[in-house]
Amino acid sequence: MTSFKSLLGAVALSLGALAPEAPVHAQELRIGLITPPAHQWTKSAAHLAERLAEESGERLVLTVFSSGQLGNEAQLLQQLQAGALDMAFMTVGEFANRDAEFGALTAPYLVESAEQAAQLLEGPTATGLLDKALDLGVVGLGWGMAGMRIVLVSKPLGEDGTVAGRKMRTVPLAQELDFWSRAGAAPTPLPLPDLFDAYANGQIDGMQIDLEGTFNTRFHDYSAAVLDSEHMIFPMIAVVSARKWQTLTEEDRALIARLVAEETAAIRAAYPGIDADYRARLAEDGAPLVKAGPEIFGNAVETWYEEWRGRTPILTALEAEAATLR
Repeated sequence: MTSFKSLLGAVALSLGALAPEAPVHAQELRIGLITPPAHQWTKSAAHLAERLAEESGERLVLTVFSSGQLGNEAQLLQQLQAGALDMAFMTVGEFANRDAEFGALTAPYLVESAEQAAQLLEGPTATGLLDKALDLGVVGLGWGMAGMRIVLVSKPLGEDGTVAGRKMRTVPLAQELDFWSRAGAAPTPLPLPDLFDAYANGQIDGMQIDLEGTFNTRFHDYSAAVLDSEHMIFPMIAVVSARKWQTLTEEDRALIARLVAEETAAIRAAYPGIDADYRARLAEDGAPLVKAGPEIFGNAVETWYEEWRGRTPILTALEAEAATLR
């Protein structure tokens, strides 16, 4: 007959097997962006956070700080380098200012559409650039993008049909500043959170942006023309602090790298549709949307390439790749 003591022991073992495991202490990570909550990059960062928590069993918890809550992109990069920030989705601007080769991805009319832009960012030249991010204290895990750049002007174009003489908001990277100067405009770098007030109040009278940002921020309400030029890719680089990367296990590195690669691929794949959707919304809303070609920039495109092919030889490789996509 089974003794009472043996029965108690069996019950204890059974209860022990059913008891929940002790909770694993979650590792908190932070990701910074300058884009607002409605922007695709911010939505994708939130989706990344959900997937990371799910696939790590809530062991890795990623908090999203959007709208420049942690500072502008120069400050984000400094925080990443110091290990004070773990991850970021950033425009290419701060990278181009430290290594001009990154800025080659913003070459005017390098590609003809968002579909081609996505393909170029998946190609060997752009992928190779990710490795150079380590020289800047971050690990590059993937390229995303925003929509193709268009031009907004608060006053009609002059008789010459160009943007010359306009005070244009730009991203502060050398290639972009040079391009707008060659177009006869006055390039004026402004942080994204300050852009609406500056445009509405007349501190600037033009900008390059995308269709998504134009509609969501209602910039078209303040514009005499929304020039659908699709003249430039606007790349996003997804990075992790190199200091943080060193502290992660191989398992966690592999998980983060895979999820970020999947998320940035989804962003690239989404933008052709996002552009088409917002173009239709703007047209429905009665925005002054007109198709525009390189003539609105005068001879800036030709002279820009003459200058930057010599200064960034990687541009020639990108041009060759882009030619195969047309």
